[in-house]
Amino acid sequence: MMAREQHSVLEPGTLGDGGPPPPRATESRPARLHAGLRRHRRWLLPVLVVVLLAQMAAVMVTTAVEQTPTIDEPVYVATATMYLREHTLDHNPEHPPLGKLVIAAGIALADPHFDANYRGDQGELGRHLLYESGNDPWRLMFWARLPVIVLTLLFGLVVFAFARELMGAARGLVALALYTFSPDVVAHGSLATLDVPQAGFLLTSVWLLWRARRRPFLYVPLAGAALGAAVATKMSALPAVPVLMLLAALSVWSACRPADRAARRRVVLLGAAGAAVVALVTVAVVWASYLAVDPRLRFTSTEPVPTVHGLRGQIVGLLPFPRAFLDGMRIQFGLEDYPWQGFLFGHLYTGSHWYYLPVALLVKTPLGMIALWAAGAVAVVAVRRLRPSAPYLLLPTAVLLGAAMDGSRDFGTRYAIFVPMFLAVAAACVPALRWRWAALSTGVLVAFVAVSSLRTFPYYLPYSNEAFGGPSKTYLRLHDSNVDWGQDLGRLADRLRERYAGERIWLVYKGSGVPSYYGIESSDPRTAGLRDVHGLLVVSDTSIDKATGKLAELIDSSRPIDQVGHSITIYRR
Repeated sequence: MMAREQHSVLEPGTLGDGGPPPPRATESRPARLHAGLRRHRRWLLPVLVVVLLAQMAAVMVTTAVEQTPTIDEPVYVATATMYLREHTLDHNPEHPPLGKLVIAAGIALADPHFDANYRGDQGELGRHLLYESGNDPWRLMFWARLPVIVLTLLFGLVVFAFARELMGAARGLVALALYTFSPDVVAHGSLATLDVPQAGFLLTSVWLLWRARRRPFLYVPLAGAALGAAVATKMSALPAVPVLMLLAALSVWSACRPADRAARRRVVLLGAAGAAVVALVTVAVVWASYLAVDPRLRFTSTEPVPTVHGLRGQIVGLLPFPRAFLDGMRIQFGLEDYPWQGFLFGHLYTGSHWYYLPVALLVKTPLGMIALWAAGAVAVVAVRRLRPSAPYLLLPTAVLLGAAMDGSRDFGTRYAIFVPMFLAVAAACVPALRWRWAALSTGVLVAFVAVSSLRTFPYYLPYSNEAFGGPSKTYLRLHDSNVDWGQDLGRLADRLRERYAGERIWLVYKGSGVPSYYGIESSDPRTAGLRDVHGLLVVSDTSIDKATGKLAELIDSSRPIDQVGHSITIYRR
């Protein structure tokens, strides 16, 4: 009886007071503590992901609300409106439709007034829509930018997922932090332009190919769809097509791991089939983007289409894309042959420098980010378990950067916006290096990046790192979309109203905005005599960089007194 009573007391759940059973003898206090930490980690991880993306969303929305249209945006907004209202492919054929269809999603919600009878080129059409059709350009531009902002945030989840699969959830947060604090990604992810969507679709395609190493039949077609989305957004994604076809074959090979010679031959054929699937799905997505605008594929270009000879002309003729795409490629080749002006470290030149983009990235990337990129590239090559990821992260980046460096337009790091995306994932691998302070150094550098990025808020377009003097000095080294893309016309109007009311304004503005709409009544100093220009001389910093003749004389004989958004300088004469 005593033995039975003793047994009943030790039996779990039989205590008379209804309280919880005592802990098992094998469950120690450290084990319970560890289990509690695991439970906290489960909710802490999504909270940190949300916090990083929320801060990115906040700064992008703020930037989008405060900036006036940049040079390229009115063209894309007008073309997207034509897609919605007229279903015509005639405008802006030098870029495929998908990125502008993304922008059109926001324009559909804004429901702008539209004059279908207006005739003009694509630049004139954009100005007419924003400033002459009874629309509020602030409201219309915000709605046009909003879908790109949402897409940029979704690509942040791809960065996190890719890094998490390589290094675990905690290291995935490192990649996400670098992405969300990247000044270039924030700057161009806040605009109704095509650079971030194209780069994000490319990264998504590579991530899906990485996942295809385990499930090729599911992920290879999806990777083809993402690659097709990139090509259907900007033609500059075309050099990535053969690279990703090669990666598709590599993923199939890794998934099957053939053991004998006969199996290897079969896997080689499967790999070739995987590469073909990527190519075919890419072509299908491009065609679908054109058909979504006009199922009849009617096309008459509003821009002159040059005749392209030689190898480039033969390549264009062989591509299996709609005629609008092929004519757009011919226009792009024509633009490549134009003698554009570049500016680098005080030197104004005609043509391009092959080293322009690497130097521009060195100026416009936070120093901690550069260090983590370099260490991450070393890690994916040096650490044995990470080595399979090296072709996926480094090969597309190298090929795309090489193709961009070969271009003739030295206009900005936006042409290499894929670099901070791919290398953010690589940077998450730094703690895998067997360096004594690798993990601690990674955390410190990420914090340094965050501080450097937040300090430039909300002026992300002209960002440059501390080694080059910060955003107020960027115009001394770079020009165009690196610093001054016409984004600060509204801020200029506010500054003139607050500090310089009633003064004579002489304005040289580089941008697509209309100064008079914002209340800026001004004259062009280049049309007046040198001695007649008195009062305030206001000059876009890109125009300062490229100033020659009379404008250079005016600037040299004036005293700088103010700066607006680190992109416009006000002089006193």
